[in-house]
Amino acid sequence: MTKVAIDGPAGAGKSTISKKVASRLGFVYIDTGAMYRTVGLKAVRCGIDTTDAEGVTSILPKLDIDIRHEGVEQYIYLDGENVSDKIRTPEISMAASNVSAIPAVRVAMVDMQRKLAENHDVVMDGRDIGSFVLPDAEVKIFLTASVDARAQRRYQELMGKGEVVSFDEVKKDMIQRDTNDSTRAASPLVVADGAQVIDTSELNLEESIEKVVEYVRSNI
Repeated sequence: MTKVAIDGPAGAGKSTISKKVASRLGFVYIDTGAMYRTVGLKAVRCGIDTTDAEGVTSILPKLDIDIRHEGVEQYIYLDGENVSDKIRTPEISMAASNVSAIPAVRVAMVDMQRKLAENHDVVMDGRDIGSFVLPDAEVKIFLTASVDARAQRRYQELMGKGEVVSFDEVKKDMIQRDTNDSTRAASPLVVADGAQVIDTSELNLEESIEKVVEYVRSNI
């Protein structure tokens, strides 16, 4: 089985690009960030402060997360409910960043992610895929962009979904998530050994996809 690990900061386009890359390669796409977002959503629904490690850890044994693939699309279910859209709000984005810093959450999610990669050719994206989850991945990519470019993309995405947000608010949240992800004790965001850094600040979506596909194909 071939493993492609794509890491990078929030808003770098990892999920969108990884999904398209997997489709073109005929691989299974696994959005690990959605898993952490779902833990964050569960905590919020339970009235638990997402920075409360003990409180969040307490819900893990009762956590029912299911990932289903229909064609190239991935849908994530929480307690039997399709929450694929509900986990994409700014509130849940920050909740995901908070819970992902909790070691017990990472242990539970990493175990699930590794099992998914055992029997499939996969493109898996997240924050620590190449450095920790799949250190033996045949291809490792660190996808990034300037904070302004990332914030603008996220802002346009949220506005397109009818969310009422300001660009400054989105950028502030982006910077906070960058800080959380890069300074957490458990598997911080880093460029994995052997990873190819691809900056998409000046690239459109199609150009970004083509660049990643070309790199993957030349290294498998």
